[in-house]
Amino acid sequence: MATASVAFKSREDHRKQMELEEARKAGLAPAEVDEDGKEINPHIPQYMSSAPWYLNAERPSLKHQRKWKSDPNYTKSWYDRGAKIYQADKYRKGACENCGAMTHTTKTCMERPRKLGAKWTSKNIAPDEKIETFELDYDGKRDRWNGYDAASYAHVIERYEARDEARKKFLKDQQLKKLEEKGNTENVEEGVSDDEDNEDALKVDEAKVDESKQMDFAKVEKRVRTTGGGSTGTVRNLRIREDTAKYLLNLDVNSAHYDPKTRSMREDPLPDMDPNEKFYAGDNQNRVSGQALEFKQLNIHAWEAFEKGNDVHMQAAPSQAELLYKNYKVNKEKLKSQVKETIVEKYGNAAADEALPRELLLGQSEREVEYDRAGRIIKGQEMALPKSKYEEDVYINNHTCVWGSWWKGHQWGYKCCKQFIRNSYCTGAAGIEAAEAASDLMKANIARKEATQEVVAPTEEKQLATWGTDIPDDLVLDQAKLTEALKKEDKRRREEKDERKRKYNVKWNDEVTAEDMEAYRMKKVLHDDPMKDFLN
Repeated sequence: MATASVAFKSREDHRKQMELEEARKAGLAPAEVDEDGKEINPHIPQYMSSAPWYLNAERPSLKHQRKWKSDPNYTKSWYDRGAKIYQADKYRKGACENCGAMTHTTKTCMERPRKLGAKWTSKNIAPDEKIETFELDYDGKRDRWNGYDAASYAHVIERYEARDEARKKFLKDQQLKKLEEKGNTENVEEGVSDDEDNEDALKVDEAKVDESKQMDFAKVEKRVRTTGGGSTGTVRNLRIREDTAKYLLNLDVNSAHYDPKTRSMREDPLPDMDPNEKFYAGDNQNRVSGQALEFKQLNIHAWEAFEKGNDVHMQAAPSQAELLYKNYKVNKEKLKSQVKETIVEKYGNAAADEALPRELLLGQSEREVEYDRAGRIIKGQEMALPKSKYEEDVYINNHTCVWGSWWKGHQWGYKCCKQFIRNSYCTGAAGIEAAEAASDLMKANIARKEATQEVVAPTEEKQLATWGTDIPDDLVLDQAKLTEALKKEDKRRREEKDERKRKYNVKWNDEVTAEDMEAYRMKKVLHDDPMKDFLN
């Protein structure tokens, strides 16, 4: 322990001092004693045990760590409320004109006003109050409980006790009335019941009376921050202490990650366990079940509706988004039912018909049939082949072929008379000849009508070249020159993209041939062309 002396010490004295401090810390030497005779802990750091130089400490002490700047004038006492010091018998000059006390003025008097013309006596003169003046320190001025009398809270306790007694009495009276009514209705013939039974029934169970108060035993009062400032809210404690913690379900380091800050474990800690036996499958299980899935679908619907032009925002107007989603589901179900009704009305509902027999449904049965080498049945009965419900090979209205035996012009008909009208009468070969003659006559009429119409001479359209001039009739492009022009055009375009390939001595040729213009037209990029990105 460093001493209070700040004089210079030699190296040997400093070494001895350090050895002494180590011995004191090890318990081999007695601890240092301050000026009051108290031992100083040798483990206190030097920067705490050394007193400042301006205190002029002669011996080692820890007084500088205590409150040594205390003012004796400060006090923590308080005013003696309601204390009186003197009771006068007659009125004194300068006293209050209302009550006769000397400790306050008439303007600040809180006593009842004296009657006009009444004489001053010791009965109507108020005693002088005890006036004190204290000089409080910093803490005393800010102590909100300074001068508080705990005995003043006794009347609050008495009031609550009286309320509890009145409540017990009221409940006892109510119980007594119920027993009297029950005894009058049920025990008229049996007479008066036993007194002991009545006394037991009159007893009020106080635990049952306060049962409504005990319903909120699982609530935990917390301080919850709100937008309007701090307000006390109620947060339910949903954790059961007897349950196993999440991080103890699987102690493997490579198992599901547990976040201690949020107490969350998203993945399943026991993925190989039987689903019927495990009670916890990770926090992600809650995101794909219950109302979380419905809220996710509501968000997706709001996004899709906003992309399609509807003014919907889940965070800005959640009620509007939820109402639109409900209307969307109702309309979707209506549309589904309408489509289903339309299909059933057009094609029928096979599911509503009677169930097919097992033989037709599965194509097999348990019947046993035995055949010989020639294919004749020796044992059992031959299976009957299923037939169509429509009649086959039935010819009506003198037809020799069935409907659908002839096809022409995307229409079905009869082959025997080449008619497209179903259930019509067959006319045979005569009807075929008459039909062909009618078609020939119709074709002749159409040709005659087209010949009589005026023939409008087609207007000659001038074919313009890509550079805006007329194409000569005798223009013939040389394929070799055209190929060479296409190569030059590609080279020119590469030079435009990369200026490093452009030469210093550039020779310009003003002569433009038809092949050059055709190559320019073929390589020209049209910005309206949807395939422009795929052109070289």
